[in-house]
Amino acid sequence: MLCRSQRTLRQTVETQGVGLFTGTDARLRFVPAPTDHGIAFQRIDVAGSAPIPARIEFVVSSQRRTAIARDGVQVEMIEHVMAALAGLQIDNCLIEIDGPEVPGFDGSCRDICKLLLAAGIVEQDSLREIISLLMPVQVSADDSDIEVVARPMNYNGLAITYQLDYGDRSPIPPQNLTIEITPETFVRDIAFARTFVLDTEVAALQAAGYGRRVTHQDLLVFDANGNVIGNKLRSPDEAVRHKILDCLGDFALIGADLRGYFNAYRSGHRHNHDLVRRILLTHQNSQCSEAV
Repeated sequence: MLCRSQRTLRQTVETQGVGLFTGTDARLRFVPAPTDHGIAFQRIDVAGSAPIPARIEFVVSSQRRTAIARDGVQVEMIEHVMAALAGLQIDNCLIEIDGPEVPGFDGSCRDICKLLLAAGIVEQDSLREIISLLMPVQVSADDSDIEVVARPMNYNGLAITYQLDYGDRSPIPPQNLTIEITPETFVRDIAFARTFVLDTEVAALQAAGYGRRVTHQDLLVFDANGNVIGNKLRSPDEAVRHKILDCLGDFALIGADLRGYFNAYRSGHRHNHDLVRRILLTHQNSQCSEAV
């Protein structure tokens, strides 16, 4: 089984922004980390708080986003940063944050990727662990046709299909896309895709206290006719590309490189998390024979 060397950043970089849900200002510092450290977030605004590993064991329930917590300290909306790190194959990094939520930026992880690439990525002297799927693994919702299925592939790699279908009455038409994930395809085809919401959902979200500082430039808002309000699509199927971005960020919570084919039909974060848990119950890390 061919593996690659672990990778981290060449130097520390930082950025700042506003959280999409909480509306809080936050600064992020991406700090290089040693081999086998993995990805972790640390709330530097909470005195004495320990780093929170970005692993499925630390995921807590949170609607429409991925959140992790440790000893009562929580970091929300980590999936876009996780997707950027996984897509660029950065395995060891400490992310220091001075607020409860990762900034949303423009709703994608394009700016995060640019920042990380500018910092530089270096190989380390240990091999990256991998989990290669040996059998199909499936998660389904009991009350709908939502499902995520993972299957083995006959070559080394990770491919994700997302089937987006909100029904005949949805202003967002069905979209279907398959991407084999490499750093090159991720930056070119996925990183730019922004999170989206229906205009009919906005009032309810804001009434619940979410998104009060969000404008139409911070994400995609679709009206009843399927038009984007106050913004422009970066690709006709940007919505399904963002769903693949979310999947990659959630699957990265397994803490290793995944090898296999993933097919998601209308799934969300909760289903992605459940699939990762099920894979960990049925699969073990594979042994590497040499580095690629």
